Order: sequence, then structure tokens, then C-alpha cells
Amino acid sequence: MSSEDRGREWGPSFPKRAPNCLKCQFFSVSWDPSFPRSCLVFGVKSRDMPSTVVFQSTGRHCPAFKESPRLKK
Repeated sequence: MSSEDRGREWGPSFPKRAPNCLKCQFFSVSWDPSFPRSCLVFGVKSRDMPSTVVFQSTGRHCPAFKESPRLKK
């Protein structure tokens, strides 16, 4: 079994750098002017990008990033 297979077996793989939340389908703008950015997966609302908050809290970059289908290609 390769190391890639082991990673899939034991849990999600974490990216090496923070994803761009603005391109994520789970990013949203909240109604709260004090905390304008939010993540629908983690329930984070903050002034910073949600991926920054996830990294500060867990020490790992966001594993939930999924490119938004709304983006123009």
C-alpha cells in the first residue's frame, strides 16, 4: 500500500497551503458587519478569511475546500 493510499484510508489529506476562500463553494458573506466572512462547513464567522481561522485553531490548512461551481472558467 502506497503512502497516498494510507492517507486516504486514515482520513482527509490536508493541503500544503491555505486555500483561497473566495473561490470555495462553502464561503459566504455574513450579515454581521463585525464578522463579514463565514464558512458554511466549519460555522466560522470572522474578520479574517475562514481558512486562516481554521489554521489558527487546528494547525492545519482547511480540508473542506471545494471549488465553487459559480466561478467563471
